[in-house]
Amino acid sequence: MTPLAYAILGYVVVQLLIGLWAARRVRTEDDFLVAGRKLGTWTVAMSVFATWFGAETCISAAGQIHAEGLGVNSVEPFGFGMCLVAMGLLLAAPLWRRGITTLADLFRQRFGMPTERLAAIVTIPASVLWAAAQIRAFGEILSASTGMSVATTVAIASILAIVYTGIGGLLADVVTDVVQGIVLVLGLFVLLACSVTHAGGVAEFCAQISNAPPRPAPAGGMWLETVETWALVVIGSLVAQEIVARTLAAQSASSARRGALFGGMLYLAVGSIPVLLALANRGAVGSLEHADGFLPTLAQQQLPTVLFVVFAGALVSAILSTVDSALLAAAAIFARNLLPSRSSGGRGRLAAARAGVVLFGLIAWLLASSADSVFDLVAESSGFASAGVVVTAVFGLGCRFGGVWAGTAALLGGAVAWVGFAYVVGSSYPFLLSLGIATVAYLAGSAIDARRG
Repeated sequence: MTPLAYAILGYVVVQLLIGLWAARRVRTEDDFLVAGRKLGTWTVAMSVFATWFGAETCISAAGQIHAEGLGVNSVEPFGFGMCLVAMGLLLAAPLWRRGITTLADLFRQRFGMPTERLAAIVTIPASVLWAAAQIRAFGEILSASTGMSVATTVAIASILAIVYTGIGGLLADVVTDVVQGIVLVLGLFVLLACSVTHAGGVAEFCAQISNAPPRPAPAGGMWLETVETWALVVIGSLVAQEIVARTLAAQSASSARRGALFGGMLYLAVGSIPVLLALANRGAVGSLEHADGFLPTLAQQQLPTVLFVVFAGALVSAILSTVDSALLAAAAIFARNLLPSRSSGGRGRLAAARAGVVLFGLIAWLLASSADSVFDLVAESSGFASAGVVVTAVFGLGCRFGGVWAGTAALLGGAVAWVGFAYVVGSSYPFLLSLGIATVAYLAGSAIDARRG
């Protein structure tokens, strides 16, 4: 391997050591899954930012804009940032007041055990797909740094992610989130400063952005596809377990709400940097095998080796923070809401959660190895069965009508509709259709609950 590769792996080792140090305090299931519920506002905000700011922002969004330009369908970072702000405004405090550990716990409290188990089954695949996207991006960075094949580096990234996540859970992750968030912001600003210098100054840099050709607007009559794209991101990820866990780890409802809001604002601000870099450097990078390799390649071209190590460390920071959140989300739901392990106590569920990290990490490795791009994995994770989950969670928190029939019908209707419209029919807007069907299913199930009640 090259000296650069050793430096990047050395950075990863440092992160692992920080995780080991923090993991000494992990003694209970709450420590592993929700960091002991002790986080203040700014710790929540930094953790939310570091969790959400991953492969889809640094790698996928920059690559897509570099290849196609900026247009009305460019949802990163704007859509995901809006999702975080909406989550803070509407859901963070009500969820925290429930005293739950996973979103499926809410469904057990509100609708009963059948709805809880079904929610666990339909939400775990989304988290695993999300983890696969981060692992794929991690592999792209290692490949650009070492010259090894993407398949080899994806395997290395998977092993590192599994070990990193299984060590200390969310408690260790929150400690490293602060370090990773700082490194990430510094790394992106370093690349932005070097790119401005490379362009010949601020004026030239801004001129390159303004002269970048925009992405062609959707043809007339295709406005629903634009709505579908934005709804998939803003609504489809509104109650993602990765972010729900961060707000549930807060020390108070107000800390949960403000932390999500501030994290979303920071995400929008820092997430604009990869967009600007992609627009200003449309011609700076030659032909690429994968569009996802744009940002690492640009950094390697424009930064000195020492600064490129800083930048690569920043990308690794973003991805490690996101991949462990996704694996923890899947493992938490698996251990608490799917396995019949409540009678075994917190220690038994803690062991099951760690086993779940390994299991879902291996599945994510297979998905990352077979995917064509990070963008495809992110789109799948945002849309997979999420319509029913969002509808059930919003009705469950905001309304008193509806019971086990309503919750189960909405979850099942949303999941079946997504699979049918996305994979069987091939509709251009499967999320909007599944959102509508899940809503109708909830209302129909509520009528059954009322008649049985």
